[in-house]
Amino acid sequence: MNIGCLVRQEGFCNTGGHMNAGRKKAIACAFDNLRRVVQVVHGYSKRAEHVAGLTGPQLWAIKVLAESAPIMVSDLARRMYLHPSTVIGILDRLETRGLVTRTRSKEDRRVVTVGLTRSGKGTIKRVPVVAQGLLLKGLEELSDHDLKVISEGLGLLVNILGAQRMPPQLLFSDEMNIPHDGGGDETATQEG
Repeated sequence: MNIGCLVRQEGFCNTGGHMNAGRKKAIACAFDNLRRVVQVVHGYSKRAEHVAGLTGPQLWAIKVLAESAPIMVSDLARRMYLHPSTVIGILDRLETRGLVTRTRSKEDRRVVTVGLTRSGKGTIKRVPVVAQGLLLKGLEELSDHDLKVISEGLGLLVNILGAQRMPPQLLFSDEMNIPHDGGGDETATQEG
C-alpha cells in the first residue's frame, strides 16, 4: 500500500546541518498530508454541525447506533474506540436533545443499552458521512504492517510536539477521551 508521499531516495539523510532536496520534499509532503487530514476532518465536522447541530463525536455515535442499536454502552464505546466515560458524556448530550434513549436491564441493573429515538432516526437520514467513521474503517482494513507504520509515525509526531501526556481531545469537540493504554478492559460495569 502506498502511504502518502513515502520518499525512498538515495541521499535522503540530513548531513552537516544542511538538508538535501529529498528530505525537504519528504517534510513538505508529510506536512501537506497532515494538513489534508485536518482539513477533511474539520470539513466533515462543520457539515455535521451545520446540518444537524451535532458535534462530530455526537454524529459518529448516532451513526454507530443506527448500524447496531440497541447496544450496550460498553459495546458502543468499543466500536468507537473511546473510553466508556467519554461515550457516556456524548450520550448524555444526545439524550438531552431527545436523539437517544438508554434502558437499564431489569435482570442485571449494571447493563445499560442505548438506542435511537424516532427523532434520532430522522436525524440519521439527513446528516453527512462522519470522518471518524471513515478513518476507523480505513485503519481497520489496513494490513498489520501499514497500521503499525501509521501508529508509529503518529507517535513520533506526538513526541515531536511533546504531547505524550496530553489527554486526547476528540476531533473538533471539547470532549476528552481517556487514552487506551493497551491494557485490559477498563470498564467497571457494563455501562462503563
